[in-house]
Amino acid sequence: MSEKLNLRASEQMYNDALNIIPGAVLGIRRPYNFVPGEYPIFFESAKGGKVTDVDGNEYLDYLCAYGPIIIGHREEEIDNAVIEQMRNKGFCFSLTQPVQNQLANKMIELIPSAEMAVFVKTGSDATSTAIRVARGATERTKVVRCGYHGWHDWCVEVKGGIPPKLYEDVYEFHYNNLDELEDIMKKHGDDMAAIIVTPVGHPLAEKVQMPKPGFLEGVRALADKYGTALIFDEIRSGFRVSMGGAQKLFGVTPDISVFGKAMGNGYPIGAVVGKKEFMKVIADKVFLSSTFFPNSLEQVACLKTIEILERDKVLEVVAQKGFMFAKLVEDIVKNSGYDTESTGAPWMPFITFNKDKDGLYKKLRPAFYTELIRRKVFLQPFHHGYIAYRHSDDDLKHTANMIAESFGELKKYI
Repeated sequence: MSEKLNLRASEQMYNDALNIIPGAVLGIRRPYNFVPGEYPIFFESAKGGKVTDVDGNEYLDYLCAYGPIIIGHREEEIDNAVIEQMRNKGFCFSLTQPVQNQLANKMIELIPSAEMAVFVKTGSDATSTAIRVARGATERTKVVRCGYHGWHDWCVEVKGGIPPKLYEDVYEFHYNNLDELEDIMKKHGDDMAAIIVTPVGHPLAEKVQMPKPGFLEGVRALADKYGTALIFDEIRSGFRVSMGGAQKLFGVTPDISVFGKAMGNGYPIGAVVGKKEFMKVIADKVFLSSTFFPNSLEQVACLKTIEILERDKVLEVVAQKGFMFAKLVEDIVKNSGYDTESTGAPWMPFITFNKDKDGLYKKLRPAFYTELIRRKVFLQPFHHGYIAYRHSDDDLKHTANMIAESFGELKKYI
């Protein structure tokens, strides 16, 4: 069994924060989402594919800030473009700067569903805007969803503080289950404003899924049958699986799409794009406004990120690295002797332990991730990881070796 990390500074900061921040840190970053006592709670810095905590421990970072880091941390070319904008032009104005139009044109060029675009700050901003657009365009109320779509009232899983009437018109179906969606549409299709789905399936704390043959096509057909807007939530898949998103890769075009995370390589930006017949309602029927939505720094970062992604064929390289890593890990998992799976190749690797009647997986999962973090590999027990451009082949091979070592230690925990 490997030695526990020194996390004294991280734990002290956590205890200090408990008195001034509810829960010390927010939501998914809280210790119970990792292995309490084994994972750091505060990071100090990062560069490329690595991150360093406040105790000086350096890790190979495969969580990538939960997805935004597609190239690497502290990319000088992107940061310099932002600094130039800040110093020479400014970024927060009463009116809009020209970079808005440049970025919108680029999104329209790349994304199949994009005929018009608007920019926001977060993924939750984007999904909630898309729902409002769909309701405004169809003049219908109900929504059916599949996947995690953010923290806003209509979609958040934890219902504390939210009156039931704010989500009573929102229904849920499971990824790759077309029959379930069809049953919902038969009952409510005439008042269904939107079907919103993540084109790559990543249910909370469960294995990553790719669409079964005909699934996305079937969702598209049901939306057409009932005159419902089809929304693809590409917050995680956008600017990662292809430059045009999963819709480009899988060949199914929605009416509205939302993007975020990787499009700015860490800068806070999201986008809602779609067909004119839907998007035009934002001009006069549906209200969308924010003091900070037009800020240009994030838009400059996004344009520079896209430039680098195209110029250096970043997504092709990421996919190649991801497939290589997946092959190594799949062989390790297959020979581990445990009921576990490796999914999400090549973009969103996730090692999960299948549920068993004796509940052994509840011991194996934290034990495995304890051993992994002690070997300075930062992955999350309840959330898939990501491959970034700056992860070298040597990084990935080393990580695979550490995964093998971690499996080898599990017998000591049983």
